[in-house]
Amino acid sequence: MISELKRLIDQVSRDKGIDRNLLISTLEDAIRSAAKKKFGKNLDLEVAFNEEYGEIEAFQFKEVVKKVRNPETEISLEEARKLDPECELNDSLGIKIDTNIFGRIAAQVAKQIIIQKMKDAEREAIYEEFHDRKGEIVNGIVQRVDKTGILVNLGRAEALLPPREQVPREVYRPGDRIRAYILDVKKESKGPQIILSRTHPNFLIELFKTEVPEIPEGIVTIKSASREPGNRAKIAVSSRDPDIDPVGACVGMKGSRVQSVVQELRGEKIDIIEWNADPAKFVCNALAPAIISKVIIDQMNKAMEVIVPDDQLSLAIGKRGQNVRLASKLTGWKIDVKGESTYQQSQREDYKQLQQVLGSRSTVLDKIFMSGVTSVKDLANMEVDELKAMVDGLEEEEARTIIERAKEVLEAEEKSEEKEAENLAEESLPEQPKQRESENGKHVDA
Repeated sequence: MISELKRLIDQVSRDKGIDRNLLISTLEDAIRSAAKKKFGKNLDLEVAFNEEYGEIEAFQFKEVVKKVRNPETEISLEEARKLDPECELNDSLGIKIDTNIFGRIAAQVAKQIIIQKMKDAEREAIYEEFHDRKGEIVNGIVQRVDKTGILVNLGRAEALLPPREQVPREVYRPGDRIRAYILDVKKESKGPQIILSRTHPNFLIELFKTEVPEIPEGIVTIKSASREPGNRAKIAVSSRDPDIDPVGACVGMKGSRVQSVVQELRGEKIDIIEWNADPAKFVCNALAPAIISKVIIDQMNKAMEVIVPDDQLSLAIGKRGQNVRLASKLTGWKIDVKGESTYQQSQREDYKQLQQVLGSRSTVLDKIFMSGVTSVKDLANMEVDELKAMVDGLEEEEARTIIERAKEVLEAEEKSEEKEAENLAEESLPEQPKQRESENGKHVDA
C-alpha cells in the first residue's frame, strides 16, 4: 500500500510521457489546495512527497503560545508538548495531517486539479516532442476529411493537413495511411496544433534522405529543391566524394530510389540535377535536357539571359513555362530564355540603337558591343573610366561625349514612348457623343 502511489506516479509518467517531478509537484499542489479547502485559507501548510514511503505528507505548522487566540495558526504549550515533549514557547510545530480526512468535496477538488494538471503537462509534453520534430516526416492515419483539411492521427497527437498543403488531385479517406512533413507546431488553448504539408519542397528533400543512405552519411548533399506539387519537381545535388556520382546515387539501381519517391508523390516527375558552383553552368544543368547556346549574366540583378537553338526553345521553357519556372526557383536566378533567331534580331536592333550614339565610329562600336554593352541604356549608365578601359586609346573627353550622347538618345526614346502611351490611352477612351445646337439655342446629343 505504501508504494501504490509511487507505482502509479511511475506508470503515469511512463505511459503519458510526463516528467515524474512535474507529476509529484502537481499532486502536492492538489493536496495543498484540498487541505486549505478543508481547514481554511490561512493554514500554514507544507506538503511534500516522501520517496521512502511513497506517499504525500502534509504538515500544518502552528506557533506554540501560552494562550491560544487563533486555533488555525496557534497551539498551546500544553497541547504542543503532548506531540513533542521538547518544544518551547514561540516554536513552530509541524503537525502531520491525515490526508484521508479531507472529505469527498476536497478529494473531488484534488482530483480535478490533478486531471487538469495532467492534461496541461501532457499537452506541453506533446508540444515539446513535436516542436523538436519540425522538419521531419511522420506517418499517420486519416481520421476525418472536411473543408478545414485532413485530420491525421499520429498516435499521441492529432495533426492537420490544411487544403493549401495538400497536393492537387490527391484523395484521402478515413482510415487511409498518410505520410507528411511537419511544417509547424503552434501552441493553442486546446493543445498544440501540428501543421502538416505534402507540398513543401522540404518534403521532397526528406523523402530522398530516407531513400538515399549517402545523404544522411554526408557524402551526397541536397543543395536545393523546387516543386509544382503533383506535377513536376527539380532537385539539385552534389557529392563530397569525386568517385560518387550524386545524380546516380539519388536515381539508384535501375531507378529504384527515385521511383520510391515518385511513388510516394503519386507520380510527380522528378528531375535530378548536378549542382555547380558556377551559376551559369548550374542554370544550364537546371534547364536540361535543353541544349544551351549562350548565357548572358546580369550579376547586379541576379538575372540570366539564356539563348537556345530555335528548335530547343519549347523544351527549355517547358509546358506553360514550367521548366524555366522550376529552374529559376531551384537556382535562385531570374531566367529569360530566348531562341537564337529572336536573340539575333534583338542584337541587330540594339546595334542599330548604338549606331545612333556612335555614328560612323565602327571600331569603337564593335569593341563596346563585343564587351557586352549591347544597349543605349547600358552605355548611358557607364562611368567614363569604365568606357576608357573598354576601348583602348579612347580619350577621356571623347568617352564623356559618347556617354552624354547615349543619355540624350535614351531620354528622347523615353519621351517618345511616353507620348505613344498617352496617344494609346486617348484612343482607348469611349467616344463622347457629338452635340448639335437646336433651334432654340440649346445643345442636344446628336
